[in-house]
Amino acid sequence: MARKNLLASLTLPKLTAVNSEPAPRAAPLPFTSRGAVGAVTRSIDDLASKANAAKALEARLVSGQVVVELNAADVDASFIADRMSQDDEDYRVLRDSIAQGGQGSPILVRPHPSAPGRFQVAFGHRRLRAAADLGLPVRAVVRDLSDRDLVLAQGQENSARANLSFIERARFAHRLEEGGYDRETIMQALSTDKTTVSRLITVVQRIPAGVIDAIGPAPATGRDRWTELAALFQQGRPPRDVVQRLAAKSFRMADSDARFQQVFAWATGPRGAGEEPRIARQPARVWAHSSGAQVVRVTGTDRATLLSIDTAVAPGFDSFLLDQMEELYSRFLSEGARKPRPRR
Repeated sequence: MARKNLLASLTLPKLTAVNSEPAPRAAPLPFTSRGAVGAVTRSIDDLASKANAAKALEARLVSGQVVVELNAADVDASFIADRMSQDDEDYRVLRDSIAQGGQGSPILVRPHPSAPGRFQVAFGHRRLRAAADLGLPVRAVVRDLSDRDLVLAQGQENSARANLSFIERARFAHRLEEGGYDRETIMQALSTDKTTVSRLITVVQRIPAGVIDAIGPAPATGRDRWTELAALFQQGRPPRDVVQRLAAKSFRMADSDARFQQVFAWATGPRGAGEEPRIARQPARVWAHSSGAQVVRVTGTDRATLLSIDTAVAPGFDSFLLDQMEELYSRFLSEGARKPRPRR
């Protein structure tokens, strides 16, 4: 099959920061548009819409292909992991459903690029695992996919189903970037825009991998809470003994969302003895000349203030300011300012 035709049938329309399109939504009932009943109805509509979008995507990806039965032991996972945990209630429901009624939708695989006679999953990891657990062959469509084709199919199917947690999506995006894929590919794989991709990757970059692993997928914890935790780590807020706390039995025995709450509480709670106090960061300010030129940017904490001079706007102003510093500081002191305390 020609590469052009393969990509045409595989990928969704390109998404950018300004033209991303959500999956089609079912219209809400006219008498349930407000209040608690309306919220429940909208949630049901969203879930139904996501399910329909996932089915439509899978149908498009496997259309016109022959469904075969493979030995589950001959099929390997994708080379980029998306899920952090597969042993949850949703998986158990899926496994029981396949045990009772068989596998409804085929998975998508490709011939393994480095292991002759084996295959690699593009999507359908949980269906594959269920088949293996039940000792059944797995129904699959085999297509010749490049690495990029595979991650696009994998990400788009997960995005359509909306069954990955925020941190799982964030890790998937980060792993794609570490694998050398550009932001355009990551946007297409996650069916999202450039800003969202940046936020996803930033969260994973700021929180140590060991902490994310210990917390797990936290399915009920959304973007805002993870973003707050990432900011706390960037500020150096978590206690020094966080690694020891992660190993505690009480932490490991809690469910994933409860583990997130514990880590968040450690990062926002009072400091222990011997730990550095929290440094309050002040909002950035900009000093602009009456002409409108923004010359100086002021940032800092309760301990220090940093002046940044835009030398492209005011070349030489830094040297001029230093030359005037003695006079300026003397005026500052003469006007009743408190004298500085000597450093120890």
